[in-house]
Order: sequence, then structure tokens, then C-alpha cells
Amino acid sequence: MVLSRLKKVRLLFPLPAGEGKGEGETTLVNSQARRLRHYRKMNFEFATATRIIFGAGMLKQIGGLAREFGKHALVVTGRNPARVAALLKHLEANRIAATLFAVAGEPTIGLVEQGIATARAAGCDLVIAFGGGSAIDAGKAIAAMLTNEGELLDYLEVIGRGRALTKPSAPFIAIPTTAGAGAEVTRNAVLASPDHRFKVSLRSPLILPKVALVDPELTYELPPATTATTGLDALTQLIEPYTCCRTNPMVDALCVEGIRRAARSLRTAFADGQNREAREDMCVASLFGGLALANAGLGAVHGFAAPIGGMFPAPHGAVCAALLPHVMAANLRALRVRSPERDTLRRYDEIARLVTGNSPAYADDGVRWVSDLVRDLHIPKLREYGVRTEHVGELVEKAAKASSMKANPITLTADELAETLRVAI
Repeated sequence: MVLSRLKKVRLLFPLPAGEGKGEGETTLVNSQARRLRHYRKMNFEFATATRIIFGAGMLKQIGGLAREFGKHALVVTGRNPARVAALLKHLEANRIAATLFAVAGEPTIGLVEQGIATARAAGCDLVIAFGGGSAIDAGKAIAAMLTNEGELLDYLEVIGRGRALTKPSAPFIAIPTTAGAGAEVTRNAVLASPDHRFKVSLRSPLILPKVALVDPELTYELPPATTATTGLDALTQLIEPYTCCRTNPMVDALCVEGIRRAARSLRTAFADGQNREAREDMCVASLFGGLALANAGLGAVHGFAAPIGGMFPAPHGAVCAALLPHVMAANLRALRVRSPERDTLRRYDEIARLVTGNSPAYADDGVRWVSDLVRDLHIPKLREYGVRTEHVGELVEKAAKASSMKANPITLTADELAETLRVAI
């Protein structure tokens, strides 16, 4: 089978006269044999929010959208509920009652349970999340548990019973106010369990929002530090799906465009938050990253982020930013030693071309570019959040069990994971 296909390749790409049995043919045959040996049957699905609305000023549509789904909204906000004033005005104009529920930090299981109780007591028939990834993930989980029986732990991965949700969530609308998590289009909600010192997911296509409304104007006032960490989270969520072991053509297209936009605009958004083009680019990058991770996978950066976020008061985006260049370098070393034929190495070369804007550019150039970006955006080392070398063993053990780690392009050994973490500390 392989030989017959190689003969066809030779006919389609004839070698110069006199070279039929020489080094050129051998190289071609070996190259094609390697490609066929690593052929992976293409199977994928693509699921996202029922409707995506994107554009500056689109928040004004929220009243009419909410009216399609209910009459009383639980409005889940971030740590500054005052930012939700414009949203509440639009709801009031459309006679939609609102009950506020604030999520001051990354959501915990206990906090979500409080939100569920608040929504039920108020008689809410839809949920609107207005904030960053934390508020949106909390809103997703609350909406899911308003319609599904049992307790939250019944449905959580790793620490829970892992049961599948059986009923669609209560109508849920996601409105991001940062550009990083892409949670408005993902099929999971990341929740922290202080008791287990771990972050886990509630995961199901049934929790996808009815509407994802992305309005770049909502990000104009983000401070530079938040712009940096959320923006690097978005970049991570484009690089990891593009290089993971579950790639597919739909996700590839989103990642390439998203990486290009993030590379050209993150520094500008950091320096000038009012730059409309840069903010729009970063919102597109964040949205595309969410679409990509939900329909392909992530990798070791997010594999580490789960236990680090569960054990230390470290913002998710900051953890991803601190780890990204070191995980990229570790994956490249492992691939070159143990699997040099893999297409993933070419993908890292393509990332280098996208971020540097240079052709040719190669994988190591991309790692250097990301490392310089992390430095220029003043991303702190993990030690700033309390991570120490004595924590490496426990973190490696927990990271190996994280669902995100399963999609890393190559299985990293415990020693490789430990060294990657040490250099990020």
C-alpha cells in the first residue's frame, strides 16, 4: 500500500534525469514514508454557542436578546458590579428584571452553589454573565445546575463523579469584558476546589451559551496588567490547539488568524488601551482561541495551570503567560529527540513566521519572540504567587492528571515537566 502510493508520488514529481536511483529519490521516498507512517485519520466535531454577535457597540442589543429567553435574569458580574450599569439599563428598557450575583475572583464550587441558590430564590429563568472568564464560567455552571438534578460534584471531572449532564442549561448569554479566556464559546466551566487544591471542569456541549455577545468597547478601559495577562492567555489558547494532538482543519484556520492578530496587536493594546483596532484584534483572538480549545485541545501550559491555580492565588492568565515560552521550548526538545518526523515541528515553524512576521523563521525564533513578549509585558515569575521549587513534585503529579495535559503534542516525562516548571518559577 505504502509502496504503491510512493510510486504515484514519484510519477507526479519526477526527479531529474540520471537521479532515478540516487540520493534525491531516497530522500523523497523517506520523506513520504515518514508522512504516511504518521498519518492520522481525521475525525472531529465543531460545537459552539448557538449565536455569536461581534462588534463595537453591540451591547445595546442585549435587551432584545434577553427578552427572547425569559423575564428575570440572574446577572453574574465580576469584582466590580458598577461596570454592569449599561447592561442593566438595557434590560430595564425591555422589562427584564435582574438579580445581581458578583464573582470577585476565580469561581469556587461553593460560590457557584451560592449562585444557584440565589437564582432559584429569585425565580430567575435565564442567566447573563458579564465579565471575564471567571464570571462567565460561574454563569455557565449556575445555568447548567438550574435544570439538572443533583449536586455540582456529581458532574465535575477529576474530583467529582464525572456524570454527564442530561438536560440543556437554562438560557445563558455570555458577554466578555476582557480579551483572553474565550469562555463565551467554550463547552466547559473551570471551577476551583479549595478542599482539593485543584481546578476542575464541568464539561458538556449542553452548557454552551445561547448567545455570545462580544463587544470590544467593553475592553477599552482594561488596565495594562490585565490586558497583558488576558492577552497572553488568548495567545496560549491559540498556540496550544494549533500544536496539540487533536488538531483539525477548522481549528487550524482559526488559530492561524488568531495568532496573527494577537502578535500584531497585543503590545499596542497594552500600551494604548483606547486603540480600537488593537482592542478589536485582541477580542477576535480571544474568541478564536475559545473556539479552538473547545474543538481541539490544549496542552501542558493549561495542564500546569489547573493545579497552580488551585494551590496558589495566581490569576489564570498570569500563570499561562509565565509558562508559555518554557512549555514551547520543552515540547520542541522532546519532539526533536523522540519524534522528529511529527508535523508538529512544522507547525511551530509556522507559529514563528506568524508572530515574527518574517519568512523564513523557525520554531526557536518563535520561542524567543514569545519570551521577549512575556518580558516586555512585565509578566511576573510564578514565585511572585508563592510557587517554590519544593512544590514542583506535587504540581507535576497533579498536572499529569489534568485533562488539558492529555492533548499535549508529545507526552513529557516527569523530569521534563519538573524542569519546565522550575525555569518558570
